[in-house]
Amino acid sequence: MFPFLYVTPRRIFERNGLPNTTGLGVASLNEAAHRDGQALVGCTCMRTLVLDSSTARLGELLEGRRRSGLDRLDEVWEGVLHMVPGPSGAHSLVEWQLARLLGPLAELAGLHAGGQFNLGESEEDFRVPDGGLHRTSPSGVWQRTAALVVEVVSPGDESWEKLPFYAAHRVDEVLIVDPRERSVSWLALKDGEYRPIERSGLVDLGAQGLAEQLDWPPVDS
Repeated sequence: MFPFLYVTPRRIFERNGLPNTTGLGVASLNEAAHRDGQALVGCTCMRTLVLDSSTARLGELLEGRRRSGLDRLDEVWEGVLHMVPGPSGAHSLVEWQLARLLGPLAELAGLHAGGQFNLGESEEDFRVPDGGLHRTSPSGVWQRTAALVVEVVSPGDESWEKLPFYAAHRVDEVLIVDPRERSVSWLALKDGEYRPIERSGLVDLGAQGLAEQLDWPPVDS
């Protein structure tokens, strides 16, 4: 992980009426990234962890993420921006299968299935799970909780490190699927901590049954 000084993502620029990263230019961003803790005049800044080990030049990375829309996956952990690698092909294939398998079960259980969403109450502290089940149809930018969140593991990501945040927001169950390990972990919140369960208390499915139904895609070695 690489700590940087980083001008806040697009959504925060828009809220404050500030120019986006394109307007600042690559050279300005690179210069800012090497000023250890020194803020840019007239811009909102925050500490950043870049979880993509292939990062070369910060400015080029930011501009590329903005153009491709990858910045929508960024998260803020207690004021620190976490930039994650874009999802791999295996990640997206597994994510699509999970939506197809969980959707009908959620409907039978009276739940609302959805894709990526902002779990939290403000842009100062939120996570973006790969999907979720909701007791009421989600609306607005921020969702305070969910019945279940889905995390598809990518190399170097922080799926497991999100558990305390999900517990604090009273998410009942967390489903973590790892395409590389071909493993499914289904966890339920009990006494403030997540513990493995054989079957979900929300939908008629369990970890083993889900793993058997997934068509695991090949992953890069």
